[in-house]
Amino acid sequence: MDAEQRSANMRAICSKGMKPEMIVRQLVHSMGYRYRLHRKDLPAKPDLVFGPRRKVTFVNGCFWHQHGDPACKLAHAPKSRLDYWQPKLSRNQERDAVNQAELESRGWKVLTIWECETRR
Repeated sequence: MDAEQRSANMRAICSKGMKPEMIVRQLVHSMGYRYRLHRKDLPAKPDLVFGPRRKVTFVNGCFWHQHGDPACKLAHAPKSRLDYWQPKLSRNQERDAVNQAELESRGWKVLTIWECETRR
């Protein structure tokens, strides 16, 4: 891909309703649990919110959130434009940590499901 095609591809990636999130949503719903989606009154708008239980679930993309598991093949580091990608992906990880700490300080339990985990 050339730079323009890659840029268009990255712009097309959405943050809601992606395949890993839909897999988790279908599984949780089939188990009989009910939830709310992306509550705006919580930090980071968690993907699934189980209000009365005070639990939230994030379904993170391994590349965008840099999954730390060495067995994960989806969390590869970019090979080009490192001056752009390294700070961006680092900011994502820092923001995730801050948001998780904020949710936990408010009394919420946080579960993170990684994209590679939804493939099994």
